Amino acid sequence: MSGAPHDTRADPAEGVLPGGRVKAEKIRCDACPVMCYIAEGQAGACDRYANEGGRIVRVDPVTLLDRRLAAGDEVRPFLAAAWDGGLLADADLFVTGLGAGTTYPDYKPAPFIVSREIEGVDFVTVVTEAIYSYCGVRVKIDPDRHIGPEGAVVRAGGEAVGLVVTSEYGSQMLSLGGVDHLTGGSKAEGRATCDTLLRLCNREPVELAVDGGARVVVQAGAAPVVDGKTETRMRVGCGSATIGMFAAQWQGLVDEVVVVDDHITGVVSEHQAGKVLGWPDTGIRILGRRSTPGRYFQVARPGLGWGGTDIEDPLTILGPWRPEKGARPGLSLLMVSTTGEHAAYYELDEALRPVPRPFPDRLRPSVELIGENCEPALCTVMFAGGAGGSLRAGVTRNPVRLTRAVQSGRVRVTCGGAPAFVWPGGGITLMVDVTRMPAQSFGHVPTPALVAPLEFTMPREDYLALGGHAGAIRPLAQVLREGGEYGGDWRALGPRDPLPPGAPA
Repeated sequence: MSGAPHDTRADPAEGVLPGGRVKAEKIRCDACPVMCYIAEGQAGACDRYANEGGRIVRVDPVTLLDRRLAAGDEVRPFLAAAWDGGLLADADLFVTGLGAGTTYPDYKPAPFIVSREIEGVDFVTVVTEAIYSYCGVRVKIDPDRHIGPEGAVVRAGGEAVGLVVTSEYGSQMLSLGGVDHLTGGSKAEGRATCDTLLRLCNREPVELAVDGGARVVVQAGAAPVVDGKTETRMRVGCGSATIGMFAAQWQGLVDEVVVVDDHITGVVSEHQAGKVLGWPDTGIRILGRRSTPGRYFQVARPGLGWGGTDIEDPLTILGPWRPEKGARPGLSLLMVSTTGEHAAYYELDEALRPVPRPFPDRLRPSVELIGENCEPALCTVMFAGGAGGSLRAGVTRNPVRLTRAVQSGRVRVTCGGAPAFVWPGGGITLMVDVTRMPAQSFGHVPTPALVAPLEFTMPREDYLALGGHAGAIRPLAQVLREGGEYGGDWRALGPRDPLPPGAPA
């Protein structure tokens, strides 16, 4: 493998101890800016690189994706268990950056620059583990509960690590991390931020506290836990949307339906869906800000009650009923939440006051239908990072050409084999769903920063046109046989998704 040799000079502090004893020699690791001195048999501060026989090696094996294995299957070590030295089907294997090692210091070529023939076309995949000082996560939480006000600070262990951003139709978005939290605050803030990002990206649970809001346990691919309660359902939609979907289910069974929601509460008799069905007026009055017919804002404050509001008694959002608009004794009323978890039935008495009545069997199927249409509450974690800076020099001698090739779609970007979304505009700003990556794909360095696998795939002729490191290209079989600068241990995993095609998407 081409590249500068490791600095193996002994720690200047080492020497002869009293009594003539000699300190064990350490060697210097150049895999990140910390530049640890590591003793034989020990690992550096990142727990990812170690001194093995006087050589710096990557502790974890390089991970390949093998389409011949079922998702989740693993072969370790790869060569000893699965390869007899015969011909390999290049299209079946994909070398990921997980375990590959780093380009740091970034003037040297990436740890693996692999050529693979796919359907008669020679592709090159440039493989590395990138150090991300500029990174964070975007967390999507699907609860029916209020998390906190937009812009509120999110804390982990008491330290600020991000903020609440927008609500997106039943989902609450958090933006965590970023260089200001990693390096722009106190050391404690940087460490807490790095630890939070690392655990979230590795699909571990993290407890977050929102200023003025809830305490939330977040784990990628798992249900959120809000103030100690595990959420089970994502709301089917706002109150208005619920009316639109299910108005026909209620026609002829009940005189009025109110779907309580902290954003838009729906009223079937006033809603366009009800009008199309010929629903008569009922004289109902909602205590909220009327938006358009049958749609009301601000009927209550956000909270942990009905429909994500702070109310426990839904009747508190109703004003006096109007007989001139159709209110009458015996009129029936269904009030339900946007998940169907809350539902109650009332009838107006002689004074036109709603009185609770036993819930009628005729309405149960419609409430159950709301619940059936709710998707499971889930936490989604998207790693977001700027894959630019000097790591591009590990790909090409003219880094801007890589950026332009990625932005034009001529280069496919993956993280541990998982497809990455690349934002338009300048630079290589990417996002990837951490649940589509191999387990424990992320590491860290104490600067603090995250480390994650990164792969660029393109036809060989395009790679050479970028000014790529032509002398560092090796065929797949040679890579598997020789290993790389940081060792030659391999493992193979069955991919969670189809293997990335050679050609850019």
